[in-house]
Amino acid sequence: MMRNPKQTIGNLIDKQGVAFVASVDESGFPNMKAMLPPRKREGICEFWFTTNTSSMRVAQYRENPNAAIYFYDKRFFRGVQLY
Repeated sequence: MMRNPKQTIGNLIDKQGVAFVASVDESGFPNMKAMLPPRKREGICEFWFTTNTSSMRVAQYRENPNAAIYFYDKRFFRGVQLY
């Protein structure tokens, strides 16, 4: 068991150069995309990414706010998924 899960997860997130974000398309299927790391985060509950407001991803989030973010540490073969 982790002593401080929020800190451990935050440290993993801060060290990654790529984040994987998932949205749900109009047919109900997941849509995954690799992106640059979050521009800003507050704890492990709020993340800010940069994209154009006219992008497909923004349209999908507006239609269906269900989402996930995955961060992967390849050195230790571990990751964390947040909904």
